[in-house]
Formats: sequence, C-alpha cells, structure tokens
Amino acid sequence: MKQYTKTVLALLTTLLVCYSVLYGQTEKGYVTGSLESNSIGYVNDSKTFARVPEGGFGSNNYLKVDYYQGNLSAGLQMEAYQPALVGFPSNLEGTKLSNYYIAWNDEDFAFTAGTFYDQFGSGLLFRSYEDRALGNNSAMLGVRAAWHYKDIFEVKALWGTPRMPFATKVAYADDDTAIGGHPVYNDWAPTQVRGADASLSLSNLLGMESVNLALEGSVLNRHQAVGWEAEEEGVKASTTGYSGRLNFESNGFMARAEWVDAGQKHYEYRTAESNYLVKNGNAQLVDLGYSGGGLGVNLSVRRLEWMNSYIDGRGVVLDESAITNNNLNYVPALCAQYSYSLTNIHPYVPMPYYINGDFVNSGEIGGQLDVYYNFRRGTALGGKRGMKVNFNFSTYYNLAEEGGFAPGKMLWMNVNVGMEKYFTRKFKLKLLYAMQQRNTTYGVGNGTAVANVFVADMLYKYTLKLSTRLELQYLLSYEASNGYDWMAALFEVNLAPKWSVFVSDTFNHGMEKVHYYNVGASYTASRTRVAIGYGRNREGLICSGGVCRMMPAYTGGNLTITTSF
Repeated sequence: MKQYTKTVLALLTTLLVCYSVLYGQTEKGYVTGSLESNSIGYVNDSKTFARVPEGGFGSNNYLKVDYYQGNLSAGLQMEAYQPALVGFPSNLEGTKLSNYYIAWNDEDFAFTAGTFYDQFGSGLLFRSYEDRALGNNSAMLGVRAAWHYKDIFEVKALWGTPRMPFATKVAYADDDTAIGGHPVYNDWAPTQVRGADASLSLSNLLGMESVNLALEGSVLNRHQAVGWEAEEEGVKASTTGYSGRLNFESNGFMARAEWVDAGQKHYEYRTAESNYLVKNGNAQLVDLGYSGGGLGVNLSVRRLEWMNSYIDGRGVVLDESAITNNNLNYVPALCAQYSYSLTNIHPYVPMPYYINGDFVNSGEIGGQLDVYYNFRRGTALGGKRGMKVNFNFSTYYNLAEEGGFAPGKMLWMNVNVGMEKYFTRKFKLKLLYAMQQRNTTYGVGNGTAVANVFVADMLYKYTLKLSTRLELQYLLSYEASNGYDWMAALFEVNLAPKWSVFVSDTFNHGMEKVHYYNVGASYTASRTRVAIGYGRNREGLICSGGVCRMMPAYTGGNLTITTSF
C-alpha cells in the first residue's frame, strides 16, 4: 500500500508539472519561507520535581519553503527534533522531510498531490491541521481535488493517510501472537481516509441578494486493519460517517446547524465477556448570532456522544503527551478561551471520560452564550473614548442516558464579565472576573470545585514607542481538598518596534508555596524575532483553540527564533 501511494503521487506530480509547462505558466515564479526554532535547556529543580530529560536539552525546529508560479505551487517542510521538547510526543525525533506537495489552482479547479490540510464543516467529522504549540500535525498524505461552479456549487474530494509520527509500533491486546496475556508489539498499519464535501448556495442559485443560504454535506470513510478477536466482537476495519449542515446569514443575523453521524467507534474496554466497547458516534451543533450597532451576540449549543475519532484506533499504547496528535476530527471546548494564566489552570476538555478502567460518561450536552457591546464615544457609559464590555456563560453536563438528550451531572460551568477602556490617550485598563466550577469526578458524582479569578490588565503609553503593561491576577478557590489559592503578576516594557522585556511570577500561597517565576526579552528586526527567557513552568494543561495537551513541570532557559522570507 505504501509503495502504491508513492507511485500514484509521483505520477500525479509529473502530470501537474507537464501541464504547467505545456499550457502557459508565463508568470515569474517566487519563493517564500519561514523558520521557527524553539530550544530549552533544562535544570534540576527540587521545588517543583521538574523532569529533566536525558542530556538536559530539547529543541523543536521547523523550516517551511513554498514556490509559486502562476497557478502552480509547490512546497516542503522539514522538521528537526534534537530531541523533542519535554511534553511533546516522545517519538518525535530526528530530522525528517515531513510535508511536501505540488498544487494547481485556477478559477474553477484546485488539485493537490502530496501533503495537505483540510476540514469538513466545523471539523466534527474531519479536520487535518497543524498546531505546533500542541505538537499536533495531522497532515494528509495523498490527493485532493476541488471544483466549483459560479459561486453556486462546490465539491471537493480527498484520499490519503493521516500523519501519525509517533505510532510506529502498536500493541495488540487481541493479537494471536500475544504471550501469556501480554500484548506483542507489531508494525503499525496506516489508516486510509477517503472523503468528499459539497456545498450548494441556494441564495446565489435563486438570486437572493440580501440573504446567504447554503446547504452542505460531507461523507468520510476511515479504514484500518483490526485483529481477528476485535472483528469477532463487531469492530469494523472500515467505517463511514456523514454530516449535514445548514448555513444562514442576513442583515447581521446568523444561524448554523450541523448534524453528524460519525460512524462506528471502538474503545479498549476489558471485561470478563469482551475486550472492546463498540459504539456509534454522533453530534449536533447549533450556532445563532447577531452583530450590529456595537452589539455582538452568539449562542452555541452542542451535544456530543462518542465523538473522539482517532487516527490509530486499535488500542494503541500512547504516552499522555501524544493524545492530541492522534485526532482525526476537531472537538474543541466550546467555552471562553482565556489568555491569562490563572484562568487556564483548570480548563475544560470535552471527551468520553475513562477512569480506573470504567467509562463514566459517553459525551456531553451544553452550550455557551457570548455577548459583546461597544459603548460608543459620547454616550453616558462610553464617555470621551468609548468602552467595550463582554459577558460569557457556558455550562456542560454529561448525558443522563446513552442516546438521550437529557442532561445528567454537571461537568463544567463558567461565568465571566469583562471591560476594556481607554481612560486617557495613554492609559488603557482591562478588568475581568471569571467564576469557574468543575466536576472533580468527571461525572462519577456531584462533587465540584469553584474558582473565582480576578484580573486587572493595565497598559500605559509614554510615547509612540515606549509603553509598559502591568498584569495582576488572583484566584480564590473553594476546592474542598486544600486551599488552592493563586496569585500572579507580570510586568512588561515595550520599546516598539524592536524590544520587549518582561518579568512574571505565579505563586500558590494556599498549599504548594512555590514561586513560578519567569524573566525574558525579545528583539524584532524586519521579519526576524529572537526571544530568550528563564524560569519555572508548572505542570498543567496547555490549550490552543479549545484543544489541550498535558505539559509536565520544567525549569530552564529557552531560546525562540522565528523568521520569514
């Protein structure tokens, strides 16, 4: 299969190059690129029990180069892990050519051979993407083609193998070569993905100028070989999922609805009778919104059931850091996404919970409400320079019963209010209050922990180039087990557009009594930025776009270099 894939890609690439040469690529070509390097030197720290890797050093590096000539483009990405930073998948190692593609795009057609990223709808059924902060890169290696007709109809199809850099070996618990009940590690079998997505604009078809109305749909087939014992328990090597979507926009109003039948899922779940739990994944999502006159309102309601789709789904043995790199779809937490450290100590992560060998819930139901309002200049509350305020409420429950829509036990609740205002031309103040309540048993019981977070973010501009920012945070917790109160402060000096210097400290004064200090500086010249820093980093979840990865505690110095050309 692997050799067949390479042969097909080589043939398609040759055809694209020949077509380009024969049919008039007269424009002059150009090259763009970027380089990103993140390195950390680790030191022992008895205060945090920080993990120091062998050699005491880690470095993640990415080089991306793209070439464009008319409708033709080609590119590659090199990655080097010397070795990978602590917290990233352990099998990310060495230097390799990870991405390579050649593509053709014109007014009606698009075609790509090689590696590519794509998404169907909101991503609940399928999403292939890169997020370096999480160590995630699920690029597809294969082919993708798209065609659209007069802004009325668009269809795309793809076929390929998702990237799975760490799954070179897999443990079969159901393999007939297992000895004494212990699994034997065998070669990893790739997952093959085939899918199509289509969109029909009814508004353009019917000539409705003030309305945007579209019907969309997707189909996705996933194939991966399974062991004979799994087959006997009903696990299918090939499974197909579907989604249907409705999008509406008019005069500032927006409505979107998505229904997903994700097909069969299976989870390693050992009992006296069986080894696998076989379920059908499904999801429903509704977004309603309005924007106009300084007001923005968005309401999202979502129900998930067995919706975690894994690239390698056969009971593969993963280190915890690799979990985000095994996702075939995109199931983010639909709640407030914060940029302040204390609001992210216990973020919400949606998933079927598996604790001590038992599944405690199959999914979630809930939603969030976002409200923004801009008090304009000259109004009573806006004053001379205006004022922005926002409100967010989100809550999620597990399902009271499988297949139902009734909520069970509360998993998460968040309420926050914030404001942003320039009091003078030089001074801007942001204030935020957030109340977060989480279920400490992941839905097994009703026990909860409540945290109240207060944030003041103050910016003062002395000149057009010189500014300072002071950030103060306090977390007051009512967790039953201990006094889990935190304080945090950050002071930043910016000399635009080149220099920035900061010092910060996060301190748990309720029980741990450890200072997580950091100091650093950055320098920017043209398209190049160099940043250095040193400090302690606590153990916890690192989140990006509602998807999280566990980061172990570490202490050390870091160097980051980014440049583009």
